[in-house]
Amino acid sequence: MALSAKLNLRQSQSMVMTPQLLQSIRLLQFTQLELDRFVQEQIEINPLLERNRNDESGPDLEPAPARENGVETENAQSQDWSMDQLEVSATAIADKLDTSLDNVFPDDPGHAENKQSPSGAMPGRSGSDVIGRPDTDFDLEAIVAGDLTLRDHLIEQISMTLRTAPDRLIAHELVDALDPNGYLDTDLDELSARIGCEREDADAVLGALQEMDPPGVFARDLAECLALQLRRMDRLDPAMAALLEHLPLLARRDFKALSRICGVDEGDLIDMLAEIRTLDPRPGLAYDSSGMEAIIYDVEVREGADQSWHIELNPDALPRVLVDRDYYSKVSRSSLSPDEKLFMSECLQNATWLERSLDQRATTILKVATEIVRQQDGFFVHGVSALKPMTMKMVADAIGMHESTVSRVSANKFMLTPRGMLEFRYFFTVAIAASNGGEDGHSSESVRQRIRALIDRETADAVLSDDTLVTMLKKEGVDMGLPS
Repeated sequence: MALSAKLNLRQSQSMVMTPQLLQSIRLLQFTQLELDRFVQEQIEINPLLERNRNDESGPDLEPAPARENGVETENAQSQDWSMDQLEVSATAIADKLDTSLDNVFPDDPGHAENKQSPSGAMPGRSGSDVIGRPDTDFDLEAIVAGDLTLRDHLIEQISMTLRTAPDRLIAHELVDALDPNGYLDTDLDELSARIGCEREDADAVLGALQEMDPPGVFARDLAECLALQLRRMDRLDPAMAALLEHLPLLARRDFKALSRICGVDEGDLIDMLAEIRTLDPRPGLAYDSSGMEAIIYDVEVREGADQSWHIELNPDALPRVLVDRDYYSKVSRSSLSPDEKLFMSECLQNATWLERSLDQRATTILKVATEIVRQQDGFFVHGVSALKPMTMKMVADAIGMHESTVSRVSANKFMLTPRGMLEFRYFFTVAIAASNGGEDGHSSESVRQRIRALIDRETADAVLSDDTLVTMLKKEGVDMGLPS
């Protein structure tokens, strides 16, 4: 059969994650310190971005006229020029950056150019608000390398290991589902249905991620975590695999049963246990630097005079970024080469995109916090005992967003309340059935608090057993699912 060259035209759909879309998604999950470092990096590489250091200035204040040698410049003319001729609309940004605000914020794609921002959110400002850029403003701490987080460490390996965009999308979703210990806390069937991939593809990507550093990451339980580390050391033989399958016997120190199951004598079993003790049951904690970072709350909840709750964003946790359109106007009127004009145009588009993304991040955080306070009103009035079972899907359905968006917003965000500073995820608890057949059930956190109170009241002469605690809770309407 003769070989011949053919030219075929084929149309197909594929998942594409543009850098701007990835940036907007990352902004939702950033802590305040991570966001501050990211904004500082963008300011260093983009000449049109600068921090707003006038904290008391607002969007309705009249901008100070720019002066050169004590004489006012053509401020009104430059302002009109920047507003009429610059392509800073949502459509222009989407055409330039090959992405759209609809991809990240479907509830508010940014078509309204001059809408008023919510309480605490950063309003868009024109370049005429910029007073000037000081030449001596140098912060050494801003350029010092930050601590490497587990997520950053894994993202670097993903970019070098996985080659296709669909695999990288699955990998990023799995990274977002990791808990601080490095364990995978998600259902692969639910994840596959949510992002529209096959379960076999998700399993294949998970297998590749489990080979990454640190050993044991992306495990779904303790046995799998230890098995991944032993496999990396080439020590996962049948006897060791049998030992990992019967970890409850190891917890009860039933060494005779373990020796019989593993088919080894007592000396070999002792060597196996010594080897297991050298493993790390929590591989993700090696990259946990939260103990060295000060917690800055993102939202403040205060009780108003009308007994209602007022939710406001913390202005200290919001990066104040301005786009210097006056500087762009001045530079654009000078003689620039085509490459220089292209560079300045890209800087303006990226700066405007960042400004919109930060504003939408603040808006989304405020929406999620408001809905949490609304559904957990009893907690703020009566305490932990009135905490209700609540899932992220309940909040997502109430505010018209996707569950994954609520998950990213709730990660590492804190709320200052009259009952202390609490993480957003503190309010998301599973339901424990009521013994009287009630539909609402009880929050697992409120039940845990009740058990803690019962144990604190016990005496040395009358220690409460597990069965006694179950019986007492059942009388109070809590069904622990165990026989009384």
